[in-house]
This record gives sequence, C-alpha cells and structure tokens, in this order.
Amino acid sequence: MPEKRPFERLPADVSPLNYGLCLKPDLIDFTFEGKLEAAVQVKNATNQIVMNCADIDIITASYAPEGDEEVHATGFNYQNEDEKVTLSFPSTLQKGTGTLKIDFVGELNDKMKGFYRSKYTTPTGDTRYAAVTQFEATDARRAFPCWDEPAIKATFDISLVVPKDRVALSNMNVVDRKPYPDDENLVEVKFARTPVMSTYLVAFVVGEYDFVEARSQDGVLVRVYTPVGKAEQGKFALEVAAKTLPFYKDYFNVPYPLPKIDLIAIADFAAGAMENWGLVTYRETALLIDPKNSCSSSRQWVALVVGHELAHQWFGNLVTMEWWTHLWLNEGFASWIEYLCVDHCFPEYDIWTQFVSADYTRAQELDALDNSHPIEVSVGHPSEVDEIFDAISYSKGASVIRMLHDYIGDEDFRKGMNLYLTKFQQKNAATEDLWESLEKASGKPIAAVMNTWTKQMGFPLIYVEAEQQEDDRVLKLVQKKFCASGPYTGEDFPMWMVPISICTSDDPTCAKMQILMDKPELTVVLKDTKPEQWVKLNLGTVGFYRTQYSPAMLEALLPAIRDLSLPPVDRLGLQNDLFSLARAGIISTVEVLKVMEAFVNEPNYTVWSDLSCNLGILSTLLSHTDFHEDIQAFVRDVFSPIGDRLGWDPRPGEGHLDALLRGLVLGKLGKAGHKATLEEARRRFKDHVEGKHILSADLRSPVYVTVLKHGDSSTLDTMLKLHKQADMQEEKNRIERVLGAISQPELIQKVLTFALSEEVRPQDTVSVIGGVAGGSKQGRKAAWKFVRDNWEELYNRYQGGFLISRLIKLTVDGFANDKMAAEVKAFFESHPAPSAERTVQQCCENILLNAAWLKRDADNIHHFLAQRRGPPATVLQGPKAGRGQWPRCHLQPRGTPSPPGP
Repeated sequence: MPEKRPFERLPADVSPLNYGLCLKPDLIDFTFEGKLEAAVQVKNATNQIVMNCADIDIITASYAPEGDEEVHATGFNYQNEDEKVTLSFPSTLQKGTGTLKIDFVGELNDKMKGFYRSKYTTPTGDTRYAAVTQFEATDARRAFPCWDEPAIKATFDISLVVPKDRVALSNMNVVDRKPYPDDENLVEVKFARTPVMSTYLVAFVVGEYDFVEARSQDGVLVRVYTPVGKAEQGKFALEVAAKTLPFYKDYFNVPYPLPKIDLIAIADFAAGAMENWGLVTYRETALLIDPKNSCSSSRQWVALVVGHELAHQWFGNLVTMEWWTHLWLNEGFASWIEYLCVDHCFPEYDIWTQFVSADYTRAQELDALDNSHPIEVSVGHPSEVDEIFDAISYSKGASVIRMLHDYIGDEDFRKGMNLYLTKFQQKNAATEDLWESLEKASGKPIAAVMNTWTKQMGFPLIYVEAEQQEDDRVLKLVQKKFCASGPYTGEDFPMWMVPISICTSDDPTCAKMQILMDKPELTVVLKDTKPEQWVKLNLGTVGFYRTQYSPAMLEALLPAIRDLSLPPVDRLGLQNDLFSLARAGIISTVEVLKVMEAFVNEPNYTVWSDLSCNLGILSTLLSHTDFHEDIQAFVRDVFSPIGDRLGWDPRPGEGHLDALLRGLVLGKLGKAGHKATLEEARRRFKDHVEGKHILSADLRSPVYVTVLKHGDSSTLDTMLKLHKQADMQEEKNRIERVLGAISQPELIQKVLTFALSEEVRPQDTVSVIGGVAGGSKQGRKAAWKFVRDNWEELYNRYQGGFLISRLIKLTVDGFANDKMAAEVKAFFESHPAPSAERTVQQCCENILLNAAWLKRDADNIHHFLAQRRGPPATVLQGPKAGRGQWPRCHLQPRGTPSPPGP
C-alpha cells in the first residue's frame, strides 16, 4: 500500500478577512475568468503567500499594504500534488493588513466538483449547460485561489457576470444588478456580504430556473428553484422547508442567521445534496415531487434530505468543525436531527422506527468488520477526506447521538445544544467542545461515555442470562466486542460505557431499570418480576449494541413477536440481532429462519423492510448454491399472507406506510416468482404501457422489477422506451435501478452498456451497474467484469469521489468465495483508487465472511428448507431471483457527499 503522504496545513503567516470575488463563467467554451481582491492580515512578516489552488492559472498577483503601494508577485510556484500555490514577492510583506489581488482563469469541468458544468435540456429540447458549484470537502480551490480549510473563515462579497437571460444565485441576496460595460448581453449581479464563513460552504449557480416561494413564520424568504416549467414540483419541498426553519430556530433557540434561503435542483450532482449556506443544492430526485408521478418513498426522502441540509445551516455552517477529523459531528448530527424534523412535520411516517432499519442496523453491519474505523478519524491530505463520508460518519454518528439524546433527556440536550451554538457561533469547534456543553447542561459524564463510542471502532455484544430468585429476576450481563467473524478473540479487551435500559412484559414500552454499564461484567436485580414475565434489553433499540439472550430468555420473548405485544422497533431489533449473530456464526441460521416464520401477523412496514433486507442478503448468499429456489419458496411463504391481506389497490383511509408496505411486499413476491403476483403484474404493466390504465407511482417499482425478472428482450426494450419518454428524473432513476433484474446474459450486457450511455446521468450510472450486480448470480459476474473492462472511464468519471467507493461496494460485495476476494484485492492493487482503499478492504473482508457463512451453514439451511416444503409444490420456474431492490431508501447519497448525501 502507498505510504500516507506527509501533509501540512497552510502556514498561518497570512490570513483572509474578506474575499471580494468576481467570476465570469463562459457557458459555451466551459471556462471562467476570475478577479479576487482579498483583505488580508499579515501576522508574521514574510516574502511569500501560500494558498490552495487547483486547476487554476494565475495571470497576475499583487499585494498592497494598507496606505502603501502595491508590490507585484514575481513568481507563482504550483505544488499540484498538494493543491497549493506559493506567491513570491520581491520584498518582505510587513505585519499589518492589506489587499491581495489575483487575476486568474479556470475550467468549468465536468467532474461534478469545484465550479462545474451541468447539462440540461430546455422545454423545447435544446441541450444547454448551467454553471454550478460543489466545494465540500476541498474543491473551492478549483473556483478561486483561497485558504481552503474549514477553520480559516472570512466574509465574502461575490459578484457574477452572466448572460442577462440567466438566473444567478449565491449564498446571499442580490443587492445590485447592472449591465456589464464590455458586452450588452451580460449583466453583473452583486450579492450582499456573507457572515464569517468557511470556503467549502460558498456557492454560486448560473442557469435557467423557475421558482416557488414562501415566507417562514419567522420571516425568512424561502425559495425552491426547479427546472423551467416544473415550478409545481417544488411545492412539497417548499412546505417542508418553511415548516422546518422555525422548528430548528425553536429547537436550538438560535435564529436562522441569513435573510433568505434557496433550495435548488441541479441536474448533474454527485451527492444527495449540499448544505451551502443560504443556497442549498440538491439532486433533482432529492427535491422535486410531482403529485401524480412521485411515490411515497420519494416524498419521505425529500423531507429527510431537506431536514438534513437545513439542520446544517446551524450545525456546520454557523458553527463549523475545526478540521475534517470532526466531520462526523456535522454529518452524524444532521443525520439524526433530520428524523426529529420529519417526525415533527409528518408524524404519520413513524420515521424513528425507520431510522433503526435505515441507519442504525446499517452502521452496525459495517462497524462489525475488522476494516471498520472509529467515528473520529485523523485526516490529512484532501484525498483522505472523501473516504470518511461513509456510513460510520453518517449512520453510526447519528445512532450514537440518538443514544446520547436518550441518555441525557430532551430538555438538557437542547440546553446543551444552545450553549454550544451560542458559544461557538461564526467560529470552529471540535467534538470535545460539544461534549463539554452537554456535560454542563446535564451534569452527566458525557465525554467519558462518548469517547468510548467515537474514539474506538466497533461496538459491544451484550450477553445476558437470567435466574429467578423468589420474586426477583437476577440478570448477569457480559460485554465483548461484536465481530462479524464470530466471537471476539483479541488480546486487548475494548470496553464501552453502555447506557442500558431493561423492560419486562409488565410494560414493554417503559424502562423498569436504566443503568450505565461501565465494566466488562455486571449483575442486576429486577425486583418483583414473576417467573412468567419476559425480560428485554435495549428498549426502543436505542443503545448501539447487540444483545445475545440465553436460550430460555429468547424462548420467552418469541410469543411477544407473534402477538405483537413487543413494540415494532423492538421486534425489528430482536430479529436483526439474531440475523447478525447467525451471520457471525454465533448461532445457527436455521434458528433465525424459524424466528422469521413467527412474523406472519406482522403489520409494520419497517419491520417487514428489515426482514426483507435480511432475506435478500440470505438469498444473495444462496444464489451460490443449487438450492436457491428453496429460499425463494421460503420468501413466497413468508410474504404471501401479508400480500393477500394488502391486495393491489389502496383502500380508503390508508396512509403513507401502507403504500410503502404494499410496494415492498408485491416486489418481493414478484421477484420470488409468486405466480398470482407475477400474472397480475404483467397484466397491469401491459395496461400501463398501452396507456389504458397508468400505474400509480407506488406500484411502479414492484411491477417493473417483477416483469423484468421474468421477462425477455421485448420487456427490456419496453422499459428502455419508458425510460426515454420519462420527463421526471425520479421515474428515470426508478427504471435505472430495476433494469438489472433481467436475467439473460445478452440482455445483462445490454443493460451494462446502457449504464455508460448518454441516456444515463453520470451520477446514476452507479445504480444501474449496482442493480445488475444485485439482480442475479450471472449479473454479479457480468457487472464485475464490466467494471474491470471499463475501469479507466469509470475512475476518470468519478475522480476519487465517494461514488467510486459505492460502485465498488455494490459490484463485489455479494461474492462468496476466497478466490474472488483475492481477485478483487489483486485488481485494486494494480488499479489503485486511494479514496476507496478502505472500501476495497471491507469488500474483501465481506466476501471472505460470506464464504465462511456458506461453508458453515449451507447444509443445515438446505435441510431445513427441504423438510419444510415436504413434497415438491408446483412453482413457477423462472430465472433465479437476487437481492432486494437497490438501494434501500437511505443508501442513496445523503446530505453532503455521503456515502448516503441527504
């Protein structure tokens, strides 16, 4: 592996107070001209100024001390590797303030970072380009020379010279718009001065847009900018934003600090969204909702992403992390509070239960690997920053904050948050600073507890057994690190301070006891607990740990799943813990399959969703065996009772969650070859295509995936035609994600070729290839070969951003033999992708774990499934099905370039 290269932050001799910046983008030749006039302070006499700069050519540079004449720089020395430039001056610059002037030119690139071009089609069908920005983490330096580190804050006066028929936006409101002297087709748009802020949050957009607007209760002007002719589609996000700003203002007890906020949909966008202060950019699918053609999960997604980005306006923008090491604080916090906000706006979404399935379990899956990493990672070189936008920063970050909030209590938590935001506003802070504020507000040992969760990787498995002593139940708890590869055998004994809550069947919704487990073993006595009462740990699945019950304790809990007396989030947690214990070889997979059968009366969408994910993982694993059809039959048996209960058409009085559940169940049954479901899906698809009866948005994914899974070349052609005709990006994405379900080898190739065609936006290629890899065993092999054959183009396209990590993970994670792990490792040794190094290690580890799981459990599973079925039933023999629809809602990029992005 390449050595980590030495990295140095910028020298502190000279620092900016204000950037006066004028940019003039050329939307035809894809270049831009820039003029920078920065008010700077020389703190130590020096004859050079070192700044960040990448892909920019400096034409002239000079420095004028206040009240003195200007001195021209005599040399520009670019250190390209480090993305720095050193300006050398003929004489020493003395301490004091002055003006630094730089004229420069740059390129409007097509890499979705820095100041870049985004392609769009006008309503009349012309292809045009907008100029837009994405600076986080380290790409402001591609738009103008600057001190591009989060702790070097300054104010900004921005003006843009643009064609007069284009919309020009930046962080602040427009204060002046005047004709440009040299060209009557251009105007110069000047924006108000920003507060003190970091460079990565600066933004500008030049393009053609419509908008809808509203004022929030506290008087902030909110606008949602949409592609021309689609203003209607901005209304849902506008409503959410207008409700959310006052919610956060009230929650933090700190007002929103800018006069306006714009939310804008960008056609080519790598992340899910980006929280630029006052000008938040989004993928179209994370912002636009069409009342007729958007499905329920898209609404929910938009609500979460809007909630996430607006939270950053305080947490991240007003108070910023001191360095990228503390990125998790930004992202983990916003990924937690987005749920609080959506729960406030849409209580009917039951969003906190969904959090457990979308974030908590996903983080635990990654964090059980030997190649995980602590939440806090020390980062140096910019290429290392991309790598920490992953499920640990976002999802584990959010999960430990949820646990912390629960441990402190809402009132003290808010008090602590207000203290923190007030103390550090317009400044920078580190993780410790937040702990200190929360400790002050709550009087609890926050830093001591939280350091065990953020500074070491992994989390504990709590083993618990019980003994009845007269009227009391005595519990013995033991904590050990949980490992995906089985019982922990390490030399050292990592320890966590674990807030543990315990409830009994007396009241499953209320903790009978709460303790902080701060040692390896602990005995607790539950008074007045009768022998027939069950006992459960981790009420609400809030603590970031897994629980292994003694057989007797588990036995007692199972009836509470069947009769639903255990709350949904606890049923989900129990099933998920068992599934991972089986995956790690601590219990047998057959035990878990038996528990899964106990879910036949389950009404809750999120519980089904998690069950479905786990069955999908098992189905992918067993696609490497000759009894894959047996697991499909198991899926049909588990899902058909709920499928029958729900039927195909919504009933009066149904809500958001019913729609999500119906889509999930029908898609699962259809893919598994459930005969009645397949026939109905084909019938409805035909009517949809012929325009007789258009499918409701919520039924499209399940119908599309079902007909493709069991379809032929004409099915694929029809889907590609629907894709071409789709006006909404959401519908295009919906189709792109399911194309990989097709099973014939020559059609799989056709889909892979389509992934790199002009028809698919560059950020969406990844989900087409990922869909193929997850669609079938043949698809997995073909997708991996395709990635290797087209590596240069793919790598070049994503330039080490987090999309490359996602592509690798989706393509190779499903393999299950040691030889493949070696092949993947060897390929990336000869084709290095530095920002995806850790992802590659995690994937190789996963492949080896899959292989071990198969070796260990395949025979038992086969035996169990075979004896369950008795005499062979007649089933539809279709192509073999693969994994669930990719991705789960939250695997879409989240907020900032996440391995998520909302």
